[in-house]
Amino acid sequence: MATQAARGKELIEAGKYQEAIEPLTAALKESPTSPNYLTLRALAYQRSQQYPEALADAEAAVAYAHKRAKKELILDAQIRRGIALHSLGRYGDARFVFDIVSRMNSEAKDTKLWVPRNDKKIEALGKDHEQVKVTVKEVPDIQETKSEESHEPTPATAAASTPAPARPQQTPVEKIRHDWYQNNQSVYITLLAKGVPADKTQVDITERSLTVSFPVATSGTTYDFTLDPLYAAIDATHSTTNVLPSKVEIILAKATPGQKWPALENPDPLSSSEPTASHATYTAPPPQPSGPSYPTSSRSGPKNWDSIGADEDEDEGGDATNAFFKKLYKDASPEVQRAMMKSFTESNGTALSTNWEEVSKKTVETLPPDGMEARKWGK
Repeated sequence: MATQAARGKELIEAGKYQEAIEPLTAALKESPTSPNYLTLRALAYQRSQQYPEALADAEAAVAYAHKRAKKELILDAQIRRGIALHSLGRYGDARFVFDIVSRMNSEAKDTKLWVPRNDKKIEALGKDHEQVKVTVKEVPDIQETKSEESHEPTPATAAASTPAPARPQQTPVEKIRHDWYQNNQSVYITLLAKGVPADKTQVDITERSLTVSFPVATSGTTYDFTLDPLYAAIDATHSTTNVLPSKVEIILAKATPGQKWPALENPDPLSSSEPTASHATYTAPPPQPSGPSYPTSSRSGPKNWDSIGADEDEDEGGDATNAFFKKLYKDASPEVQRAMMKSFTESNGTALSTNWEEVSKKTVETLPPDGMEARKWGK
């Protein structure tokens, strides 16, 4: 059990979030009411962009941490719960949970990072919007059983108590947008659409074209996205598609590495003689079985799970610079990741270093832009 949990934590620290889910699920089969294991798996789900699963684990962790009256475990679980709610677009609920975290620890770094992001969403939507309503309680309801009261629940009991995760509401056709960026090898296209049904999504990629379509249940229509012709040739056989709860990602492998695309489409139509040899279509992956979801008391101290990675937020409308830094962080070693996170946090977002040997020895000072002065809040 402990070995599986340790393995899961190692994989998370290495940025292998999807791989971490399996050993953490195995650990939870042995200790299905462990808030520590559940918070870890919620983190792995969060970083894998499986937000409903992350929320289910986080709420279970909150409930069982309260049963054990462990403040540090409650705090960790509530932080994870608030981030999952934000990622699902439930901004009012997320703000409610972040307020709980702030009340428990006013210096929690996580709230300083996430509250402004969440408040920005609330301000944009307006106080009467459906996504701003508060529908949650401080302690989620769970089903009481004799085994839970004795702190020895069986995996079957815990799994039966797990509420079915709610799928994010599908984005209306008129609000779906797309973004893109590139490096020397690939072109990355993101359709900012929540709740896309993976099993009903059709993606067709050829050497010079891309077509994406999926049904939109909220309006009874079909969304179609077509690029024809693409700016330059791509290798369709090495291009990939990933349908996530919050977006659809398409990665097109450039046929000519290093070629810069000024646009996604070429203004000049293809001649009928140009070849279209490579071709690929998207097939939805088979559904993965979900493990039991509820956790027991951990004896370890408070942990800042958000210091492990930097690709949490999936804010819509991200630009190429943000995408570059996300990729840089994801591909970096744990030591470089620690340096980046410490320097960015301590400098209030004004410095970013990859040198852990230098950063670990001192506090990184705030470096305001030329002509500006850094001041503490309230002064």
